Amino acid sequence: MTTTPLRGKPASAGPAQQPFTYPLRREFVEPDWRRFPGYKDVTQAEWESSVWQRKHTVKNFKELQAVFGSLLPTDLLASLERDQRERATMSILVPPQMINTMDETDLWNDPVRRYMLPAFDDRHTEWPNHPKASRDSLHEADMWAVEGLTHRYPTKVLAEMLPTCPQYCGHCTRMDLVGNDVPQVQKHRFHLGQKERYEQMLDYLRRTPTVRDVVVSGGDIANLPIQALEPFISALLDIPNIRDIRLASKGLMAIPQHFLQDSVLQGLERLAKKANERGVDLALHTHVNNARQLTPLVAKAVRKLLDMGFRDVRNQGVLLRGINGTSKDLLELCFTLLDHAKILPYYFYMCDMIPNSEHWRMSVAEAQQLQHDIMGYMPGFATPRIVCDVPFVGKRWVHQVAEYDRERGISYWTKNYRTGIEGDDADALTRKYEYFDPIYTLPESGQQWWRDQAQAA
Repeated sequence: MTTTPLRGKPASAGPAQQPFTYPLRREFVEPDWRRFPGYKDVTQAEWESSVWQRKHTVKNFKELQAVFGSLLPTDLLASLERDQRERATMSILVPPQMINTMDETDLWNDPVRRYMLPAFDDRHTEWPNHPKASRDSLHEADMWAVEGLTHRYPTKVLAEMLPTCPQYCGHCTRMDLVGNDVPQVQKHRFHLGQKERYEQMLDYLRRTPTVRDVVVSGGDIANLPIQALEPFISALLDIPNIRDIRLASKGLMAIPQHFLQDSVLQGLERLAKKANERGVDLALHTHVNNARQLTPLVAKAVRKLLDMGFRDVRNQGVLLRGINGTSKDLLELCFTLLDHAKILPYYFYMCDMIPNSEHWRMSVAEAQQLQHDIMGYMPGFATPRIVCDVPFVGKRWVHQVAEYDRERGISYWTKNYRTGIEGDDADALTRKYEYFDPIYTLPESGQQWWRDQAQAA
C-alpha cells in the first residue's frame, strides 16, 4: 500500500474558527475613576497614592453609597445589607482600585462585585450552605507546627504572618481567622504576639531540614509593613535548607500602589538581591479572578518586581461561578495576565467548602470540563492547572480523582504522603478522602438524598 507524501504539497491550512477568539478585544487601560460620584474630584497623584487608597477603602454601606451614589441600585443595596446580616463570612473591605474595575452600569451582574460585595440574592435559595462545609475547611490550624505555621506537605510550609488584608473577599478560605467578626462568624485570634510567633516559626524551620519551600501569606503580606516583612524573609534566606520563598499577596492586584512605594520597593529589592546571592528562588503569588481586575498600575508593579530579580509573579485564582466559570472568562483572564501584566497563570483552585459559599462553587465535573476546554490555547508553561484542595489531602489536579459518585456529588481522593497529624495513622496512604460537589448541581435523585440526610440529622 502506498501513501501520498505530504511534503511538497501546496500549503492550504490556516487559522480556523475557534470557540475563543484571540487577540484580546478589551483595551488595556486604567479605568477612569472619576465616573464614580465619590471619586469625581480625585487627582491622579491621589489615586496613585497608597496612603490615599487605604484611607478611602470602603468599610461599610455608608461609604459604599458615597462612592456609587445613584449608580448603586436600591434593591442591590438592600440585598447587600441583608447578606451582611445573615450570610456573609467576611466584613466589607474594598479598596478604590478594586471598585474601579467594577462595571457601574450593571452592578448586579458585575463579576468583581459578585465576589467582593456578595448579595443575599446571589446565593442559592435552597442550598446556600453545604452540610459538610466547615470554618477551617482545609484544617490548616490542625496542622500548625507552631502557631501560624502550617506543615501540611512533606517539603513545604505555609506561614500565616497576620490575620488582615487590604481587601476582604467573600469566598475567603481563611474566613475562620482573617478579618473582622461578622454576625455569622466570631473570628479566631492568634494567642501569641507577632514577634514570638515569628521567632517560633523561624526556630522550627531551622530545626526541620526537610522543609525547602515557604509560602509567606496571611492574611496578606501587603498589610505587613516592610519593616516587619523584610527581616523575616531575610532570616528565611539565612536558613540553608530553604530554597524557595513565595510571597502571597492579592494586594498586588487590589492595591498595586502599595508595591510602588519607594520604601517597599527598596526593601523588596534588597531581598531579591540577597535571594539571588544565596541561590534561592523568590517569587510573588497573587490572586486575580477576572480579567477586569488587571490594569496598567498592576502591570507597572509587576514589572518592578521582575526587574529587581523576582523569579516570577504567578497567579493563583479561584474558580468561581459567575466570575470566571466559563472557558471564555478563564482564557481572557489568562491571556490578559500573560500579555499585559506579565503574570504567569499558575493555578485555579476550586472554591473551598467554607460556609455559605455554595453559589460560587462548581462541581468536579464542571472543573474537569473547564480544564479540557482551556487546553491548547496558551503555551504549556502558562496553561493553569485547575486543582481541588481536598481536606486532609492537599492540592490535586481535578482529573486525579480516584472515584466519583456523580449522583450524590461525592468524589474520592487518595494521597501519597502524611501530614504532621498522621504520623501514627497506618491507613493514611490507603484511605480515600471525600470532597463534595454543590448539591444544586446534582440530579434530582442526588438532591433528594441530601435532603433526606439533612432531615435525619
